Amino acid sequence: VYNSYLKTIKDSIKNDNNIQVFSYLTRLRQICLHPALVFDDYIGNSGKTKAAIKLIEGQLKKGGKVLVFSQFTSYFDIFTTELANRNIKYYTLTGATSSKDRIKLVNDFNNNNDVKVFLISLKAGGTGLNLTSANLVIHFDPWWNPAVESQASDRAHRIGQKKEVEVVKLI
Repeated sequence: VYNSYLKTIKDSIKNDNNIQVFSYLTRLRQICLHPALVFDDYIGNSGKTKAAIKLIEGQLKKGGKVLVFSQFTSYFDIFTTELANRNIKYYTLTGATSSKDRIKLVNDFNNNNDVKVFLISLKAGGTGLNLTSANLVIHFDPWWNPAVESQASDRAHRIGQKKEVEVVKLI
């Protein structure tokens, strides 16, 4: 799917402006995450989704908790279906989450053993959160600036963390 779309845009990129090129790059990144983000008629799964589910299920079997970061919050709609199909409870934090709800979600995640997966938009949850109950961090998609990803990973690497934290970047 990626190579097919890449071939299509290579032909049209010669005549487009720089803004259009960034749009193409964003869509290519979305295809890498899950083709359904770009193609409404796509039926199937994605390698990143399968890999993340496998990592999460392994972590849950060990009694751990997981933070999942993505810049594409629309992907969470797809991913939450996968979690629900496996009866995995989760919280979601995006830019649309109010500051009051944000604090409640963080406290509930840290203090509640019932919900072990936290889906977080990279920009909304990359700073200011203390999520030391998690010991696996998954990054679905790379950010343009790697320091933003490091900030997000640091939500689990805080004072008070007593567990070893593993950070996985799905490329």
